[in-house]
Amino acid sequence: MTDSAIVYVLDDDTSVRAAVEDLLASVGLAVRSFASAAEFWQFWQAPEAGAQERPACLVLDIRMPGVSGLEFRRQMLERGLALPTIFITGHGDIRMGVEAMKTGAIEFLAKPFRDQDLIDAIQQGIARDRLRRAGEGVRREAQQRWQRLSPGEQDVVRLVVRGRLNKQIAAELGVSEVTVKVRRAQAMRKMDAASLADLVRAFDRLDGA
Repeated sequence: MTDSAIVYVLDDDTSVRAAVEDLLASVGLAVRSFASAAEFWQFWQAPEAGAQERPACLVLDIRMPGVSGLEFRRQMLERGLALPTIFITGHGDIRMGVEAMKTGAIEFLAKPFRDQDLIDAIQQGIARDRLRRAGEGVRREAQQRWQRLSPGEQDVVRLVVRGRLNKQIAAELGVSEVTVKVRRAQAMRKMDAASLADLVRAFDRLDGA
């Protein structure tokens, strides 16, 4: 789990940041801490090489001066930043916890929390981020393969996945059935699809095809 992962900690309390850093270092996790939302965004907009490519999660204090943890989480979502998030707080209540979980947070931990509870939540967050990144990689590969198809091959695939027969596709596109068969075979080769089911799954990974 710890090969290239990193945990970001955002808390205005110096002692909390230090304690979390020590805890995570003790289990072999890389960590980067920030005292404010502004400090985090400054780092994220001009990150160290490869920083945004690492599986990660965020430990976020819910109450901070200026931008609160909940507001920061909303900013993340608006900017498309999908970091799995664990809220921590010394002043939590049920309403605040519910609101935090509604933003898609993994966990809401009240200080002082058990070290193992935080570690477990972080493990879950990093695992979730790995899965998300893997899924994005599969979608990018499908998009790249799709771009290799000619417009005619793309037209055939769109109709194939809708269940049209070759004869129906030929009539709809105004081409011969032989042409449809050739384009279909070429498209399946370029999409690395060994079967119709493979082709449908590959097409489903595309955005706006």
